[in-house]
Amino acid sequence: MARQRDGWQGGWRDAVLRAVASLAVAGCAAGVAGPSGAPAAADLAAALRRTAPAADEPGCWHREERPAVFETVSRQRIAAGGQVVTETRQSLVRPRETVWFAVPCAAPTPAFAASLQRALKARGLFPNPVTGVIDDDTRMAVRRFQASRGLDSGTLSLAAARALGLVPAEGVQVAR
Repeated sequence: MARQRDGWQGGWRDAVLRAVASLAVAGCAAGVAGPSGAPAAADLAAALRRTAPAADEPGCWHREERPAVFETVSRQRIAAGGQVVTETRQSLVRPRETVWFAVPCAAPTPAFAASLQRALKARGLFPNPVTGVIDDDTRMAVRRFQASRGLDSGTLSLAAARALGLVPAEGVQVAR
């Protein structure tokens, strides 16, 4: 015998739960700017600078050297007489460059490191237990999070910290 549902106990409850779940998933989707002004997925690359910040410019900055990227293509062909000849060609894909990006100014406390690990774990990027220590695994998870958004670095950028909800959005005042 089929059970009949009615009111809150039936269809309404299921509909509300589905709506809440949809909103929760939509808020975590990559590329969606949240109400706090967190950057969309590709916005971290936009925060990169090719020149050093001015000495009087506010904030804290990280300098990173990016190596040149070359592509090597080898091709083999059969020359006259049946001899195999290998020809190799290299081309520059991206030149070496120095980039700068804003980072959180405060030294990471164990509580901040634990919050970072939990935020990365919630996104499926940090499989380890939360320790509150920024170790190699944490830096690799930060790199995975940022690389998908255009910044291939294990150093947490200020924009990524905002996207993860770890620091207030720009212009937001925090009550103390």
